[in-house]
Amino acid sequence: MARPPPPLLLGLLLLRLLLQLAAAGRPCGPTGLSRDTVLGRLGANITLTCQDKVPANATVLWQVEEQGSAGGWARRLAEGNMLLLRRLRYEDSGRYSCSVGSHLLRSLRLLVAAPPCLAEPPETPQVSCYRRSHDKDILCEWPQQERPSPGTRAMLWVKRRFVAENGTEQRCRYFSKARKFSCRVKVPPGTDDTKHLVVSTCVSNSAGGSAGKDKIITLSGVLKPDPPINVTVEALEKAPQRLRVNWSYPSSWDPRFYWLRFQVRYRPEPAPAFMEVDQVTTTWLDIHDAWHGTRHVVQVRAKDEFGHGAWSEWSQEAVGTPWTDPRDLTSEMEPFSSQLPMEDDTYGVTLPPELFGEDHANSAGGSVMEPSTHPVASPYAFLVTGGSLLLGIALFVGIVVRYRQMWWTNEQERTKPEGEGQHMLVPLGLPLPTLNDTPLLSHSSPSSPGMLHITHSGYSSSGQ
Repeated sequence: MARPPPPLLLGLLLLRLLLQLAAAGRPCGPTGLSRDTVLGRLGANITLTCQDKVPANATVLWQVEEQGSAGGWARRLAEGNMLLLRRLRYEDSGRYSCSVGSHLLRSLRLLVAAPPCLAEPPETPQVSCYRRSHDKDILCEWPQQERPSPGTRAMLWVKRRFVAENGTEQRCRYFSKARKFSCRVKVPPGTDDTKHLVVSTCVSNSAGGSAGKDKIITLSGVLKPDPPINVTVEALEKAPQRLRVNWSYPSSWDPRFYWLRFQVRYRPEPAPAFMEVDQVTTTWLDIHDAWHGTRHVVQVRAKDEFGHGAWSEWSQEAVGTPWTDPRDLTSEMEPFSSQLPMEDDTYGVTLPPELFGEDHANSAGGSVMEPSTHPVASPYAFLVTGGSLLLGIALFVGIVVRYRQMWWTNEQERTKPEGEGQHMLVPLGLPLPTLNDTPLLSHSSPSSPGMLHITHSGYSSSGQ
Protein backbone atom coordinates (compact mmCIF):
# COMPACT_ATOMS: atom_id res chain seq x y z
CA MET A 1 0.00 0.00 0.00
CA ALA A 2 1.48 3.39 -1.08
CA ARG A 3 2.10 6.02 1.54
CA PRO A 4 0.24 9.35 1.13
CA PRO A 5 2.41 12.31 0.15
CA PRO A 6 3.51 14.59 2.96
CA PRO A 7 1.62 17.87 3.51
CA LEU A 8 4.55 19.99 2.32
CA LEU A 9 4.62 18.26 -1.05
CA LEU A 10 0.88 18.72 -1.44
CA GLY A 11 1.25 22.43 -0.74
CA LEU A 12 3.95 22.82 -3.39
CA LEU A 13 1.86 20.97 -5.98
CA LEU A 14 -1.15 23.14 -5.19
CA LEU A 15 0.93 26.32 -5.52
CA ARG A 16 2.27 25.21 -8.89
CA LEU A 17 -1.26 24.43 -10.10
CA LEU A 18 -2.49 27.85 -9.05
CA LEU A 19 0.36 29.56 -10.88
CA GLN A 20 -0.36 27.58 -14.02
CA LEU A 21 -4.03 28.52 -13.84
CA ALA A 22 -3.10 32.17 -13.42
CA ALA A 23 -0.72 32.03 -16.38
CA ALA A 24 -3.25 30.30 -18.59
CA GLY A 25 -5.40 33.41 -18.73
CA ARG A 26 -2.64 35.62 -20.18
CA PRO A 27 -1.22 34.09 -23.36
CA CYS A 28 1.83 35.84 -24.84
CA GLY A 29 2.19 34.79 -28.45
CA PRO A 30 2.38 36.40 -31.89
CA THR A 31 -0.29 38.89 -32.66
CA GLY A 32 -2.25 38.24 -35.82
CA LEU A 33 -2.75 41.13 -38.21
CA SER A 34 -6.29 41.86 -39.28
CA ARG A 35 -7.28 41.37 -42.92
CA ASP A 36 -7.39 45.13 -43.59
CA THR A 37 -3.82 45.72 -42.35
CA VAL A 38 -0.93 46.07 -44.80
CA LEU A 39 2.73 46.07 -43.75
CA GLY A 40 5.18 48.32 -45.58
CA ARG A 41 8.97 48.40 -45.29
CA LEU A 42 10.65 51.66 -44.39
CA GLY A 43 12.11 53.33 -47.50
CA ALA A 44 10.41 50.99 -49.99
CA ASN A 45 7.56 51.57 -52.45
CA ILE A 46 4.10 50.06 -52.02
CA THR A 47 0.94 49.94 -54.12
CA LEU A 48 -2.50 49.86 -52.53
CA THR A 49 -5.35 48.35 -54.60
CA CYS A 50 -8.94 49.42 -54.08
CA GLN A 51 -10.85 46.57 -55.84
CA ASP A 52 -10.10 43.90 -58.38
CA LYS A 53 -12.76 45.19 -60.77
CA VAL A 54 -14.05 48.74 -60.98
CA PRO A 55 -16.60 50.05 -63.52
CA ALA A 56 -14.90 51.82 -66.39
CA ASN A 57 -16.84 55.08 -65.96
CA ALA A 58 -16.33 55.24 -62.14
CA THR A 59 -13.85 57.65 -60.55
CA VAL A 60 -12.07 56.22 -57.52
CA LEU A 61 -10.76 58.72 -54.96
CA TRP A 62 -8.12 57.86 -52.32
CA GLN A 63 -7.98 59.59 -48.92
CA VAL A 64 -5.88 59.19 -45.76
CA GLU A 65 -6.94 60.08 -42.23
CA GLU A 66 -4.71 62.70 -40.63
CA GLN A 67 -2.87 61.44 -37.54
CA GLY A 68 -4.33 62.86 -34.36
CA SER A 69 -7.36 64.30 -36.12
CA ALA A 70 -10.81 63.91 -34.62
CA GLY A 71 -14.13 63.79 -36.41
CA GLY A 72 -12.99 61.80 -39.45
CA TRP A 73 -11.00 64.52 -41.23
CA ALA A 74 -9.15 63.15 -44.26
CA ARG A 75 -6.69 64.40 -46.83
CA ARG A 76 -7.20 63.69 -50.53
CA LEU A 77 -4.37 61.91 -52.28
CA ALA A 78 -5.05 60.78 -55.85
CA GLU A 79 -7.58 59.20 -58.19
CA GLY A 80 -7.51 55.71 -59.63
CA ASN A 81 -8.00 52.11 -58.60
CA MET A 82 -4.37 51.82 -57.38
CA LEU A 83 -2.40 54.17 -55.15
CA LEU A 84 1.42 54.21 -55.37
CA LEU A 85 3.37 55.38 -52.32
CA ARG A 86 7.11 55.93 -52.79
CA ARG A 87 9.87 55.76 -50.19
CA LEU A 88 7.72 54.99 -47.19
CA ARG A 89 8.29 56.85 -43.95
CA TYR A 90 6.96 56.23 -40.46
CA GLU A 91 4.68 59.23 -40.95
CA ASP A 92 2.97 57.37 -43.86
CA SER A 93 1.40 54.90 -41.42
CA GLY A 94 -2.32 55.41 -41.17
CA ARG A 95 -5.72 54.42 -42.55
CA TYR A 96 -6.24 54.78 -46.30
CA SER A 97 -9.68 54.56 -47.89
CA CYS A 98 -10.97 54.54 -51.48
CA SER A 99 -14.46 55.55 -52.51
CA VAL A 100 -16.62 56.34 -55.51
CA GLY A 101 -18.52 59.46 -54.76
CA SER A 102 -19.90 59.06 -51.25
CA HIS A 103 -19.79 55.26 -51.41
CA LEU A 104 -16.88 53.71 -49.47
CA LEU A 105 -15.31 50.79 -51.34
CA ARG A 106 -12.42 49.76 -49.10
CA SER A 107 -10.44 50.86 -46.05
CA LEU A 108 -6.87 49.71 -45.40
CA ARG A 109 -4.51 50.28 -42.48
CA LEU A 110 -0.89 50.79 -43.53
CA LEU A 111 1.87 50.04 -41.00
CA VAL A 112 5.40 51.19 -41.89
CA ALA A 113 8.28 49.45 -40.12
CA ALA A 114 12.00 48.86 -40.56
CA PRO A 115 13.01 45.43 -41.86
CA PRO A 116 14.46 44.16 -38.53
CA CYS A 117 11.20 44.96 -36.75
CA LEU A 118 9.28 42.85 -39.23
CA ALA A 119 11.37 39.75 -38.63
CA GLU A 120 12.34 39.83 -34.92
CA PRO A 121 10.17 39.44 -31.82
CA PRO A 122 10.09 42.31 -29.30
CA GLU A 123 12.52 42.73 -26.43
CA THR A 124 11.81 41.00 -23.13
CA PRO A 125 10.29 43.55 -20.74
CA GLN A 126 12.11 44.35 -17.49
CA VAL A 127 9.30 45.98 -15.55
CA SER A 128 9.58 48.31 -12.56
CA CYS A 129 6.64 49.82 -10.66
CA TYR A 130 6.31 52.83 -8.40
CA ARG A 131 3.61 54.89 -6.69
CA ARG A 132 3.93 58.66 -6.23
CA SER A 133 1.90 58.77 -3.00
CA HIS A 134 -0.51 56.69 -0.92
CA ASP A 135 -3.56 57.90 -2.86
CA LYS A 136 -2.14 57.57 -6.39
CA ASP A 137 -2.29 54.77 -8.95
CA ILE A 138 0.58 52.41 -9.64
CA LEU A 139 2.74 53.19 -12.65
CA CYS A 140 4.66 50.29 -14.21
CA GLU A 141 7.14 50.84 -17.02
CA TRP A 142 10.05 49.25 -18.80
CA PRO A 143 12.56 50.52 -21.38
CA GLN A 144 12.41 49.63 -25.07
CA GLN A 145 15.50 50.80 -26.95
CA GLU A 146 14.34 49.82 -30.44
CA ARG A 147 11.22 51.37 -31.84
CA PRO A 148 8.48 48.72 -31.72
CA SER A 149 7.16 47.51 -35.03
CA PRO A 150 3.61 48.43 -36.11
CA GLY A 151 1.04 46.17 -34.54
CA THR A 152 3.07 45.64 -31.33
CA ARG A 153 0.86 45.11 -28.31
CA ALA A 154 2.02 45.49 -24.70
CA MET A 155 -0.15 44.14 -21.88
CA LEU A 156 0.14 44.07 -18.10
CA TRP A 157 -1.76 41.98 -15.53
CA VAL A 158 -1.98 42.57 -11.77
CA LYS A 159 -3.49 40.04 -9.34
CA ARG A 160 -3.25 39.09 -5.72
CA ARG A 161 -0.65 36.50 -4.84
CA PHE A 162 -1.72 32.90 -4.04
CA VAL A 163 -5.25 33.64 -5.18
CA ALA A 164 -6.80 31.81 -8.15
CA GLU A 165 -8.45 34.75 -9.83
CA ASN A 166 -8.17 36.62 -13.07
CA GLY A 167 -5.80 39.57 -12.92
CA THR A 168 -6.62 43.13 -13.84
CA GLU A 169 -5.59 43.66 -17.46
CA GLN A 170 -4.09 46.95 -18.60
CA ARG A 171 -2.97 48.09 -22.06
CA CYS A 172 0.42 49.82 -22.11
CA ARG A 173 1.53 52.72 -24.28
CA TYR A 174 4.91 53.37 -25.88
CA PHE A 175 6.51 56.81 -25.51
CA SER A 176 9.02 57.39 -28.27
CA LYS A 177 10.85 60.31 -26.62
CA ALA A 178 11.41 58.43 -23.38
CA ARG A 179 11.80 55.09 -25.23
CA LYS A 180 9.71 53.14 -22.77
CA PHE A 181 6.35 51.42 -22.27
CA SER A 182 4.17 52.71 -19.45
CA CYS A 183 1.05 51.29 -17.82
CA ARG A 184 -1.27 52.73 -15.17
CA VAL A 185 -2.89 50.35 -12.68
CA LYS A 186 -5.92 51.51 -10.73
CA VAL A 187 -5.83 50.89 -6.99
CA PRO A 188 -9.27 50.43 -5.36
CA PRO A 189 -9.80 52.53 -2.21
CA GLY A 190 -9.20 50.64 1.03
CA THR A 191 -6.73 48.18 -0.47
CA ASP A 192 -4.28 46.78 2.08
CA ASP A 193 -0.83 48.28 1.48
CA THR A 194 0.94 45.20 2.84
CA LYS A 195 -0.72 42.55 0.62
CA HIS A 196 1.49 41.08 -2.08
CA LEU A 197 0.58 41.55 -5.71
CA VAL A 198 1.89 39.76 -8.81
CA VAL A 199 2.67 41.91 -11.87
CA SER A 200 2.98 40.13 -15.25
CA THR A 201 3.86 41.65 -18.63
CA CYS A 202 3.74 40.58 -22.26
CA VAL A 203 4.87 42.30 -25.47
CA SER A 204 3.94 40.69 -28.80
CA ASN A 205 4.01 41.48 -32.52
CA SER A 206 3.64 39.59 -35.77
CA ALA A 207 7.01 37.85 -35.28
CA GLY A 208 6.43 36.57 -31.76
CA GLY A 209 5.88 37.46 -28.13
CA SER A 210 8.07 38.05 -25.07
CA ALA A 211 6.84 37.65 -21.49
CA GLY A 212 8.60 39.41 -18.66
CA LYS A 213 9.44 37.83 -15.33
CA ASP A 214 6.67 38.11 -12.74
CA LYS A 215 7.32 40.84 -10.20
CA ILE A 216 6.07 40.65 -6.59
CA ILE A 217 5.19 44.05 -5.12
CA THR A 218 3.27 45.69 -2.28
CA LEU A 219 1.55 49.05 -2.40
CA SER A 220 3.77 50.44 0.36
CA GLY A 221 6.92 48.93 -1.10
CA VAL A 222 6.58 50.76 -4.43
CA LEU A 223 6.16 54.20 -2.89
CA LYS A 224 8.49 56.68 -4.56
CA PRO A 225 7.62 60.36 -4.06
CA ASP A 226 8.35 63.05 -6.57
CA PRO A 227 11.36 65.28 -5.80
CA PRO A 228 10.83 68.31 -3.52
CA ILE A 229 10.14 71.59 -5.28
CA ASN A 230 10.93 75.30 -4.75
CA VAL A 231 14.38 74.64 -3.28
CA THR A 232 16.07 77.91 -2.28
CA VAL A 233 19.33 78.77 -0.51
CA GLU A 234 19.58 81.98 1.55
CA ALA A 235 22.41 83.64 3.47
CA LEU A 236 21.95 84.41 7.19
CA GLU A 237 22.97 87.89 8.33
CA LYS A 238 26.19 88.13 10.34
CA ALA A 239 26.79 84.39 9.86
CA PRO A 240 29.61 83.93 7.33
CA GLN A 241 29.54 80.12 7.63
CA ARG A 242 25.78 79.44 7.61
CA LEU A 243 23.15 78.92 4.91
CA ARG A 244 19.38 78.45 5.18
CA VAL A 245 17.85 75.89 2.78
CA ASN A 246 14.06 75.90 2.19
CA TRP A 247 11.88 73.64 0.04
CA SER A 248 8.28 72.49 -0.42
CA TYR A 249 6.41 69.20 -0.66
CA PRO A 250 5.79 67.94 -4.21
CA SER A 251 2.31 68.65 -5.50
CA SER A 252 1.58 64.91 -5.79
CA TRP A 253 2.00 64.36 -2.02
CA ASP A 254 -0.59 65.65 0.46
CA PRO A 255 1.10 66.39 3.83
CA ARG A 256 -2.23 66.56 5.63
CA PHE A 257 -2.39 62.74 5.74
CA TYR A 258 1.18 61.52 5.37
CA TRP A 259 4.49 63.23 5.95
CA LEU A 260 7.86 62.89 4.27
CA ARG A 261 11.37 62.85 5.63
CA PHE A 262 14.14 64.45 3.65
CA GLN A 263 17.81 64.16 2.87
CA VAL A 264 19.90 67.21 1.98
CA ARG A 265 23.23 67.19 0.24
CA TYR A 266 25.48 70.18 -0.44
CA ARG A 267 28.99 71.02 -1.56
CA PRO A 268 31.09 74.10 -2.24
CA GLU A 269 31.55 74.58 -5.95
CA PRO A 270 35.31 73.81 -5.90
CA ALA A 271 34.70 70.50 -4.08
CA PRO A 272 33.66 67.42 -6.12
CA ALA A 273 32.02 65.42 -3.31
CA PHE A 274 28.73 66.15 -1.50
CA MET A 275 28.12 66.25 2.25
CA GLU A 276 24.76 64.76 3.32
CA VAL A 277 22.36 65.42 6.18
CA ASP A 278 19.78 62.69 6.94
CA GLN A 279 16.58 62.45 8.97
CA VAL A 280 15.29 65.94 8.24
CA THR A 281 11.58 66.17 9.06
CA THR A 282 11.09 69.90 8.41
CA THR A 283 11.06 71.77 5.12
CA TRP A 284 14.14 73.80 6.02
CA LEU A 285 17.69 73.21 7.17
CA ASP A 286 20.53 75.40 8.46
CA ILE A 287 24.00 74.54 7.19
CA HIS A 288 26.63 75.46 9.81
CA ASP A 289 29.89 74.56 8.05
CA ALA A 290 29.62 76.49 4.79
CA TRP A 291 32.76 77.92 3.25
CA HIS A 292 33.13 81.67 3.75
CA GLY A 293 32.49 83.64 0.56
CA THR A 294 32.03 80.50 -1.61
CA ARG A 295 28.98 79.55 -3.64
CA HIS A 296 27.37 76.22 -2.63
CA VAL A 297 25.24 73.73 -4.58
CA VAL A 298 22.31 72.15 -2.68
CA GLN A 299 19.86 69.32 -3.54
CA VAL A 300 17.03 67.66 -1.59
CA ARG A 301 15.19 64.32 -1.93
CA ALA A 302 12.27 62.76 -0.03
CA LYS A 303 10.98 59.45 1.30
CA ASP A 304 7.93 58.20 3.17
CA GLU A 305 8.05 59.14 6.86
CA PHE A 306 7.99 55.45 7.92
CA GLY A 307 10.75 54.46 5.50
CA HIS A 308 8.48 52.62 3.05
CA GLY A 309 9.45 52.47 -0.58
CA ALA A 310 12.40 54.27 -2.16
CA TRP A 311 13.93 57.71 -2.13
CA SER A 312 12.74 60.18 -4.72
CA GLU A 313 15.06 61.54 -7.34
CA TRP A 314 17.22 64.48 -6.30
CA SER A 315 15.68 67.90 -6.78
CA GLN A 316 17.04 70.46 -9.16
CA GLU A 317 20.22 72.16 -8.01
CA ALA A 318 19.93 75.39 -6.01
CA VAL A 319 22.89 77.67 -5.27
CA GLY A 320 23.69 80.22 -2.58
CA THR A 321 26.63 82.09 -0.98
CA PRO A 322 27.07 82.78 2.77
CA TRP A 323 26.80 86.30 4.17
CA THR A 324 29.82 88.56 3.71
CA ASP A 325 30.65 91.60 5.86
CA PRO A 326 29.96 94.77 3.79
CA ARG A 327 33.10 96.34 5.25
CA ASP A 328 35.15 93.61 3.62
CA LEU A 329 33.52 94.39 0.30
CA THR A 330 34.21 98.13 0.77
CA SER A 331 37.88 97.52 1.48
CA GLU A 332 38.13 95.43 -1.67
CA MET A 333 36.35 97.94 -3.91
CA GLU A 334 38.03 101.19 -2.71
CA PRO A 335 41.68 101.43 -3.89
CA PHE A 336 42.84 103.90 -1.18
CA SER A 337 41.32 102.13 1.80
CA SER A 338 43.72 100.99 4.48
CA GLN A 339 41.27 99.39 6.89
CA LEU A 340 42.74 96.36 8.60
CA PRO A 341 40.86 94.08 11.01
CA MET A 342 42.22 94.22 14.53
CA GLU A 343 42.25 91.45 17.12
CA ASP A 344 39.23 92.97 18.90
CA ASP A 345 37.15 92.86 15.66
CA THR A 346 37.55 96.62 15.13
CA TYR A 347 39.03 98.40 12.15
CA GLY A 348 41.76 101.03 11.88
CA VAL A 349 41.29 104.45 10.36
CA THR A 350 41.28 105.00 6.61
CA LEU A 351 44.05 107.16 5.23
CA PRO A 352 42.71 110.20 3.29
CA PRO A 353 43.36 110.38 -0.45
CA GLU A 354 45.26 113.69 0.04
CA LEU A 355 48.07 111.68 1.61
CA PHE A 356 48.89 110.23 -1.79
CA GLY A 357 48.77 113.52 -3.68
CA GLU A 358 45.45 112.98 -5.39
CA ASP A 359 44.11 116.11 -7.10
CA HIS A 360 40.42 116.67 -6.55
CA ALA A 361 38.60 118.50 -9.33
CA ASN A 362 36.05 121.04 -8.25
CA SER A 363 32.92 121.96 -10.10
CA ALA A 364 34.35 125.32 -11.26
CA GLY A 365 37.07 124.22 -13.56
CA GLY A 366 38.78 121.14 -12.31
CA SER A 367 39.71 118.34 -14.65
CA VAL A 368 37.83 115.10 -14.47
CA MET A 369 39.89 111.94 -14.12
CA GLU A 370 39.02 109.41 -16.79
CA PRO A 371 38.56 105.79 -15.76
CA SER A 372 41.61 103.63 -16.37
CA THR A 373 41.84 99.96 -16.99
CA HIS A 374 45.25 99.75 -15.28
CA PRO A 375 45.28 98.32 -11.76
CA VAL A 376 45.60 100.88 -8.95
CA ALA A 377 48.69 100.49 -6.78
CA SER A 378 48.22 99.84 -3.09
CA PRO A 379 48.94 102.78 -0.69
CA TYR A 380 51.17 100.51 1.35
CA ALA A 381 53.54 100.27 -1.59
CA PHE A 382 53.78 104.08 -1.74
CA LEU A 383 54.52 104.28 2.00
CA VAL A 384 57.23 101.62 1.89
CA THR A 385 58.85 103.08 -1.22
CA GLY A 386 58.79 106.64 0.13
CA GLY A 387 60.23 105.62 3.49
CA SER A 388 63.02 103.65 1.86
CA LEU A 389 63.87 106.58 -0.40
CA LEU A 390 64.01 109.04 2.51
CA LEU A 391 66.20 106.69 4.54
CA GLY A 392 68.61 106.32 1.63
CA ILE A 393 68.83 110.09 1.11
CA ALA A 394 69.50 110.69 4.83
CA LEU A 395 72.24 108.05 4.85
CA PHE A 396 73.85 109.58 1.78
CA VAL A 397 73.80 113.10 3.27
CA GLY A 398 75.34 111.82 6.51
CA ILE A 399 78.20 110.17 4.65
CA VAL A 400 78.91 113.35 2.64
CA VAL A 401 78.90 115.59 5.74
CA ARG A 402 81.22 113.24 7.61
CA TYR A 403 83.60 113.14 4.68
CA ARG A 404 83.71 116.94 4.43
CA GLN A 405 84.44 117.29 8.18
CA MET A 406 87.37 114.91 7.94
CA TRP A 407 88.71 116.71 4.86
CA TRP A 408 88.47 120.13 6.56
CA THR A 409 90.33 118.91 9.68
CA ASN A 410 93.19 117.51 7.63
CA GLU A 411 93.52 120.80 5.72
CA GLN A 412 93.71 122.84 8.95
CA GLU A 413 96.48 120.72 10.39
CA ARG A 414 98.43 120.96 7.15
CA THR A 415 98.43 124.84 7.12
CA LYS A 416 99.85 125.41 10.75
CA PRO A 417 103.48 126.93 11.12
CA GLU A 418 106.34 124.64 11.94
CA GLY A 419 106.76 124.05 15.62
CA GLU A 420 103.36 125.47 16.53
CA GLY A 421 101.35 123.28 18.56
CA GLN A 422 104.40 121.25 19.76
CA HIS A 423 105.14 120.76 23.47
CA MET A 424 108.17 122.81 24.75
CA LEU A 425 110.55 121.71 27.49
CA VAL A 426 110.39 124.18 30.41
CA PRO A 427 113.50 124.18 32.73
CA LEU A 428 112.94 123.64 36.38
CA GLY A 429 113.52 126.67 38.70
CA LEU A 430 116.65 127.00 40.82
CA PRO A 431 116.44 125.66 44.36
CA LEU A 432 116.21 128.26 47.09
CA PRO A 433 119.24 128.60 49.40
CA THR A 434 119.02 127.34 52.94
CA LEU A 435 120.95 127.82 56.12
CA ASN A 436 122.87 124.68 55.59
CA ASP A 437 123.68 125.56 52.07
CA THR A 438 125.21 129.08 52.20
CA PRO A 439 126.05 130.36 48.83
CA LEU A 440 129.41 131.85 48.27
CA LEU A 441 129.40 135.18 46.55
CA SER A 442 132.36 136.41 44.70
CA HIS A 443 132.98 139.28 42.50
CA SER A 444 133.69 138.92 38.96
CA SER A 445 137.12 138.17 38.14
CA PRO A 446 139.03 140.41 35.98
CA SER A 447 139.04 137.85 33.37
CA SER A 448 135.23 137.72 33.35
CA PRO A 449 133.99 141.18 33.93
CA GLY A 450 130.36 141.64 34.67
CA MET A 451 129.77 138.00 35.67
CA LEU A 452 128.48 136.95 39.07
CA HIS A 453 129.56 133.59 40.27
CA ILE A 454 127.53 131.65 42.83
CA THR A 455 129.11 128.66 44.40
CA HIS A 456 127.03 125.99 46.06
CA SER A 457 127.77 122.59 47.03
CA GLY A 458 126.60 120.31 44.34
CA TYR A 459 125.36 123.02 41.98
CA SER A 460 127.02 125.63 39.86
CA SER A 461 125.55 128.11 37.47
CA SER A 462 126.42 131.19 35.74
CA GLY A 463 124.44 134.03 34.33
CA GLN A 464 125.32 136.85 32.16
